[in-house]
Amino acid sequence: MPLAFRSTPVVTGALLVLSGLAFAVGGAWLLALGGSVYYLLAGLGLVAVGVLLLKGRRQALWLYGLLWVATLAWSLWEVGPDPWALEPRLLLPTLLGLYLLMPGVRRKLDGRRPVGRRGAWVLPLLGVLLVGSLFFAHPRPQPAPDLARVEAPVSDGVAEADWPFYGRTPRGERWSPLEQITPGNVTQLENAWTYRTGDQARDGENEHGYEFNVEVTPIKVGDLLYICTPHSQVIALDPDTGVERWRFDPKPQTGNNAYLACRGVSYYEAPAGTPCAQRIIAPVADARLMALDAHTGQLCDGFGEHGYVSLRRHLGAVPEGFHFVTSPPLVAQDRVILGGWIYDGQATHEPSGAVRAFDPVTGEIAWAWDVGRPDSPVVHPAASETFTRGTPNAWGVYTADVERGLVYLPTGNAVPDYYGAKRRPFDERYSSSVVALDIRSGAPRWTFQTLHHDLWDMDVPIGPTLVDLPQPNGASVPALVQTTKRGELFLLNRETGEPLADVEERPAPQGGLPEETVAPTQPYSVRMPSFAPPPVREQDTWGVTPFDQMLCRIQFRRMNYQGAFTPFVQDKPTLVYPAFDGVIDWQGASLDPLHRRLYANLSYIPFVAEVYAREDAERRGLVEPWDGKGTPPRPKDFAINPQYGTPYVVKVEPWLGILQAPCKAPPWGQLAAVDLDSRRIAWQHDVGTTRDTGPFGLHLNLPFPTGIFNIGGNLNTRSGLIFMGATADDYLRAFEASSGRELWKTRLPAGGQATPMTYLGKDGRQYVVIAAGGHGGLKTRSGDYLKAYALPAQGR
Repeated sequence: MPLAFRSTPVVTGALLVLSGLAFAVGGAWLLALGGSVYYLLAGLGLVAVGVLLLKGRRQALWLYGLLWVATLAWSLWEVGPDPWALEPRLLLPTLLGLYLLMPGVRRKLDGRRPVGRRGAWVLPLLGVLLVGSLFFAHPRPQPAPDLARVEAPVSDGVAEADWPFYGRTPRGERWSPLEQITPGNVTQLENAWTYRTGDQARDGENEHGYEFNVEVTPIKVGDLLYICTPHSQVIALDPDTGVERWRFDPKPQTGNNAYLACRGVSYYEAPAGTPCAQRIIAPVADARLMALDAHTGQLCDGFGEHGYVSLRRHLGAVPEGFHFVTSPPLVAQDRVILGGWIYDGQATHEPSGAVRAFDPVTGEIAWAWDVGRPDSPVVHPAASETFTRGTPNAWGVYTADVERGLVYLPTGNAVPDYYGAKRRPFDERYSSSVVALDIRSGAPRWTFQTLHHDLWDMDVPIGPTLVDLPQPNGASVPALVQTTKRGELFLLNRETGEPLADVEERPAPQGGLPEETVAPTQPYSVRMPSFAPPPVREQDTWGVTPFDQMLCRIQFRRMNYQGAFTPFVQDKPTLVYPAFDGVIDWQGASLDPLHRRLYANLSYIPFVAEVYAREDAERRGLVEPWDGKGTPPRPKDFAINPQYGTPYVVKVEPWLGILQAPCKAPPWGQLAAVDLDSRRIAWQHDVGTTRDTGPFGLHLNLPFPTGIFNIGGNLNTRSGLIFMGATADDYLRAFEASSGRELWKTRLPAGGQATPMTYLGKDGRQYVVIAAGGHGGLKTRSGDYLKAYALPAQGR
């Protein structure tokens, strides 16, 4: 026999002694921090087993068996029968126990006693079954009765075949009346066409936390499909074949942009006789707005200056990369309304977050809503006028009740995100809110704040979804549902902003930085379902192995944490959960207006914030000194917030263990449905697998059904389907709307972190289209694909 095999117990014993010592030292540290005693005792037990193996004693097997039983009992006591919570506690110890029972090991203990031949194959088989059981130990969604068909006609003003707005209508529903693709035939979907834009990340654009993200949702108007790329190219395609009809490249300057994405373009039809009557209004990544002829792709010369409007006007000094638009503007009632993404976290006194409305024909500014003077919008500002700097912006997709003449803005924070000591009363009033403005005049009608004195970048990332709620007397209430990064759902009267479901102020954690004032309470939507995660406990920590889980426990015990909205401190890291990537981020939720069901995909990942005194941060090389003139130095990593003009630098990163696996137990991604009539969760299921993720960022192709992080939205159809491709495992999936059961999936060539859409082609086929180009934040595969799926041409 080879020497290594003959000495197996010796090698194993030595490894167990070393592992046990590491376990015992870490366990003693954890115990001193007030944590579990298990790791100290288990470490001492492993040392004893290792010593017995070194001596060739079969008692090592009995002692390890007792240790395994104790580990099992402790695991069930801590987390119950939850398979994913049990995995780091039991998988490796169980596999080690099976290994110790292998014939090749037992033959070397106590006089080389014979081992039955069954041991040569039974025990390995048990190990395989143990690992494989992780795939089947989770509840699977079961079929549910179909949602009762509602025969109500669709009267949303949009042709059934088209998808002319980001959410198909200005109401933000992302619902289609099309019924050709059904739960019964969705498994027959096939790739109808694939288009590649050719626009991919350039050097440095997807590194050090800076992101190049393909997040576009196409729009379809008449005989053309329109998309934009992260570098602001606008492309028109044949919706039946994916053949390019035209392309326009504005060649933006994006060298200092930290985030490159374009979520969509907008369509406007001018009065008859207007030159360039059908036009595409699109943002440009270097703070411009452009209008293109929808049929030819040529610039509309009468819009602004030869087709362009500068979005830097009235903002004062705007360093390169400090203002850009990622979302399509809202086009309604002859207004083009948009705000923009301010490169927050960099400094105080950054450019204004003012929301502006432009004339879609001339490009002239019609009004501006400036938070610094919010009660009277600025109409046709003078050329020298500058809007209030450093105010909350509204960077997400806007929604509107066009009939009532109201546009709904989702607002963020005054800059910087993580330091509020210098905020002004008007900043505090309008940050992290949904604000209703008059579409034509910009006059504010009402505001509702979802979080007070936001210190965690929990801005409202998308406008609300509108819904009409029937009443017993036959009337209906005009309502909206505002999703939030917090996971709270706020149900409001969209005419008045008054809550239709009770909102309660609850005490919030106190403390924080010495200069900071922390809100004493925060609002909670107590009569609506909440997807906010429960507070993290030590036993909720996770890891691939018991070792990295133990280290995550130690980290948890050393952190500043009082639950949601714990204020930052300087002497220790702060656990932030939920965090700025949300539970529900910029994708919002889709809505079935006939059944009044809301569908949202959810992500659960804690973050850790570290606060450094500015001098310390400069000494460590995290940031460079800046005198306040010109463009601030770009931080080496997107996670670093220099916050020039404040005493502190803040670094915010996901809470990961030493193997780069999350320190919080799964599920990490879910899909859920809310019945708005009963105000209850209809179903909530894990969605996505670990196929394209793994320790150290490796793609190990192990599709454990943990539920996985997702960025991007979903759509739902009248036929009872939900389509979603946002998960980090690079699949487009179709779900049964009545139950959430997965019916179909297809592998995407790159990450599908976008919101899909659907339309009817000239050939009579219903198409489902999604952009697949990856996401720098999720580190999914990059690409430049637009994928369209339909039923076989003869199989409809």
